[in-house]
Amino acid sequence: MNVLRRRVLLGGLLGLFGVAPVAVPAASRSGRVISVGGSVTETVFALGAAERLVGVDTSSIFPEAARSLPQVGYQRVLSAEGILSLQPTLLLADEQAGPASVITQIRAAGLPVDTVPSARSREEVVERIHLIGQSLHRDAAAQALAGAVDQRLEAVEQALAHQDQRPRVILLLAHGRGSPLAAGRDTQGEAMIRMAGGQNALHGFRGYKPVSPEAVVAAAPEVVVLPEQSVEALGGMDAALAASGLDATPAARHGRVVVLDMLYLLGMGPRTGEAVTELALAFHPALRPGRIP
Repeated sequence: MNVLRRRVLLGGLLGLFGVAPVAVPAASRSGRVISVGGSVTETVFALGAAERLVGVDTSSIFPEAARSLPQVGYQRVLSAEGILSLQPTLLLADEQAGPASVITQIRAAGLPVDTVPSARSREEVVERIHLIGQSLHRDAAAQALAGAVDQRLEAVEQALAHQDQRPRVILLLAHGRGSPLAAGRDTQGEAMIRMAGGQNALHGFRGYKPVSPEAVVAAAPEVVVLPEQSVEALGGMDAALAASGLDATPAARHGRVVVLDMLYLLGMGPRTGEAVTELALAFHPALRPGRIP
């Protein structure tokens, strides 16, 4: 098949999707960027590339300036038409962005798509920053930012090396009016618990699963971690503790409930070092803040 025929065929296929092909010069690939994923957008800002952003998804709420950018919808229910209408030259997205058919459609339209894998360890958090820096041609800035995050996480590791006890911790997310979701194995929630020197008290399953009040009580957590948004969705702290069975746990009895912003807590982005530090100090009260630079 010659080049001309291939172009005609591609144009016909895109016409079936209702999407016009987009010509993206290689030199301007990162000139007009749409960022999908709260921590991806946060990293773009931290790398000093915010001026390139022409759109973000609804999870991009930090820093405050991200809220004023055009929105392309929730990261898992994106629309090809809405994204392409902003005339981007690059879609930079968390790997959870979708649906897959829309990402395929966007690529078929000629728009480059760089996806960033999820992170569940110190090494993967650092790697995410490097990958985003490469996409934006901000390698030097990414090197500096990744180094600072890695240094903070290493400092936490060193401080925790002298702590023999690992408190039992559970991390819950609100889930509408049903049972809250608990962080199981292979989740960002469990990764944060582990990096902060705790042990996940609900590790018998993978992913985020609904958990009953009885299961929460049986887990007997010494510390509970809740996102601020979950507490608000459940009607405040007292309601959140009562609805999930937390009020009958050792954590609630001893006032060891940690509430943090969700993106800060689970984003695995530039502020992960600070978030892990805050959790580590909550998990291990004997640690002095000065012990972690």
